[in-house]
Amino acid sequence: MPALLLIAHGSRDPRHAATVAALVQEVRALRPGLDVATAYLDHCAPRIPQVVGRLDDAVAVPLLLNRAYHAKHDIPAALRTAGAALPVAAVLGPSPLLLAALERRLAEAGVDVRSAAVRARTGVVLAAAGSSDPAADAATRAVAAAWRRSRGWAAVEVAYASATGPRVPDALAALRAAGAARTAVSPYLLAPGLLPDRIADAAAGADAVADVLGPAPELATLLLERYDEARLAAAVAPALTA
Repeated sequence: MPALLLIAHGSRDPRHAATVAALVQEVRALRPGLDVATAYLDHCAPRIPQVVGRLDDAVAVPLLLNRAYHAKHDIPAALRTAGAALPVAAVLGPSPLLLAALERRLAEAGVDVRSAAVRARTGVVLAAAGSSDPAADAATRAVAAAWRRSRGWAAVEVAYASATGPRVPDALAALRAAGAARTAVSPYLLAPGLLPDRIADAAAGADAVADVLGPAPELATLLLERYDEARLAAAVAPALTA
């Protein structure tokens, strides 16, 4: 089996790398014997050139929620520079597993996510990083719409910690104006850092504030799904061109 090369963005905040390491442990627990390696695009070590040279065969799996600049440009460029012609898996979103992970974190924050009545009274802010790529922001809005539609929340509003667009206080106000009896803020982010801290500070008026997705079991399962999809596609491709 090829190795799973998890490519994370990296951060100066040490909590980021600690969270990635915890997520890797979850992946290894789900699939013992699979070689799981980690490389970072920026700020953290090891970088991609330091890792790919020791891997005989691997599938690169981006630790990214949306297909924006890092997925479209940075990761392919870094792999080319390292001389690594690896299959690259799709980004994590969208997926029902991400919605399940978001609800896990809301439950930990005290929201009774199993109760349809509670969900019907609760408005949720899906707080994302934000992107200069309109397609990425559209994908986040689609996640919010799917979450509300599939689970019956009173409303799900998108807010951004950076870039343009509504901020968390604006989204909370919109939820209350729409009639939500209770509000919750759910960070659509993978690891702690500057932007999650900014979201938490801005969410002081919410009834509940969830943690980042972090090493959620659903996220580990999703990483393996993306790995398997890319691995099988790479195995089929030579047969199709033969």
